[in-house]
Parts: sequence; C-alpha cells; structure tokens
Amino acid sequence: MSAHVTAARTAVAVSPHLDDAVFSVGGVLALLSRTGWRVRVVTCFTASVADPCPFALSTQLDKGLPADVDYMALRRAEDRAAQRRLGTLAPVHLPLPEAPHRGYRSAPELFTPPRPGDTAEAQLRQLLRPHLARADLVLAPQAIGGHVDHLLTARAAAATAPPSRTGWWRDVPYVARTPPPGAGLRRGVPGDAEDADAGEAGAGEADAGEVTVDIGAVLADKIAAARCYTTQLGFQFGGPRETGEVLSSVARSEALRTGASCRHGESLRTGRAARRLLEEPVRHGARR
Repeated sequence: MSAHVTAARTAVAVSPHLDDAVFSVGGVLALLSRTGWRVRVVTCFTASVADPCPFALSTQLDKGLPADVDYMALRRAEDRAAQRRLGTLAPVHLPLPEAPHRGYRSAPELFTPPRPGDTAEAQLRQLLRPHLARADLVLAPQAIGGHVDHLLTARAAAATAPPSRTGWWRDVPYVARTPPPGAGLRRGVPGDAEDADAGEAGAGEADAGEVTVDIGAVLADKIAAARCYTTQLGFQFGGPRETGEVLSSVARSEALRTGASCRHGESLRTGRAARRLLEEPVRHGARR
C-alpha cells in the first residue's frame, strides 16, 4: 500500500482514563502510526479537581503522592509522554472529572451502574462527536470489568461513532484478572444481546466479528509507552518490570484465545470497514 494512501487516514482512540488506550490497544496505535496514519487518543475523564473528596484524595495518597500535588496534571503529563513514545499526535484531554469526583464514594461503587444524576454520558456524547465524525477508524473500550467510567465511555462512543468504522478493544488490565468484576459487555455497547434484539439500525455493519492484530513488531514500544504512566504501574501491575510481563502475557493470551497465527496480539470486535482497515494495512505495516 502506497504511503500517500495512508497519510490522510485518521484513527481516533477514545480512552476513559489516562492510560486505558495504551494499556489495551497501544500496539495497534503504534502500528497505525508506523504506517502513516494520523492517530490521536482522546481521553474522557482528565479534569483536575481543586478540593477532592476523601475517597478521591485517597487514590493519590495511596500511590505515595502528597495531597498538594495536582494528581491529574501529573497524569496528563504522563499521557503526553506515552503518546510521544508511540508516535501518535498530541492527545486530547476532555475536561470531565473521574468517577470519584462525581459522587462515587468507594472502590466498590466504581463498579456499579451509573448513579442517577450522573450526566457524564450526555456530556461525552457532545464532546466526542466532533472528534469522531470524520475519523476513518474509531477505537473504543468494550467496558470489560464494569468500571462506570469505562461503561459511560463505551456508551457515548457507541452513540456517536460510525458503527462500521469502529473497533472495540478488550480492556486491560481487567482481561488479565480472574474473574474481573462485572466481566462482559454491558447494555448500550455493540455486541450486547439486548441491543441486538432491539434491532438497532446498522447492527450488521456494527459487528463483523473479532479481529486479532499481530503486535509482535511493536510490543516493546507498547510496553515502553505503558511505563510512562509511572503513577499507575504499582497499583495496576505491581511495578515497571511487572508491567512488561503482564502486557506480554495478555498479548500471548489474546493470540491463543482467538487462534491467531501470531504470538502476540490485540483483539477487537469490529464493524466491517474497521475490520478491513485493521486486517490489511496494519498486518502489512508489521512486516516493514
């Protein structure tokens, strides 16, 4: 495929938090960037909050950060470093607060259905629409694990992204945990049985099955980018060294789970156009 064909193509990854896209689909992001795509990550919940509630404050104190540190500013800087490592465009950080700042007062509450009065999904639909409308490829979370921010992100993406051109990634690190809390797709995300029964318009285009992308050529780049999120590595993986071990293990497991011929893969449910884009250009790019 000639370079001038891919140069104009744009991929947008919709990440709930400042790390989810890289942890889950960083290999695909790196491959697309290598093959001339314009790749941008739009992260939904990134706002700094001046006076966090006790539970929200605890999420930085338990990582060894003092109370007077702007935790989200630090995480936004980590994300910019990670995106530079992958070769993507400068990331977009939407100004919405994470769930602990929206009335979810404990870790278990983060894995419950959205609270009455939580307007984040409606806000996300409005904020995401201009970023996704002209994208050739949209990447978004399946919300495996059931975290409320992931669920609301998935629903908002499903409502605003072109179904045929969307690929739904499997959320890491939740897919590495047995059993993950709230495992499986939730109502409002393509692939959910209730949506299929409802005969949602474009359902045939929205789900063309699962595709596994060979990320062996860029696995080291993904791991290096993931290690940029230094505030999260101990909590999510056990430390920098363990981060590489877990991400490598997940990539091997995904290739085995789907019966792919590659050794390390990232798997996505896709619309038809998204499947074509991921199967050919990315696979060819991995060989360059």
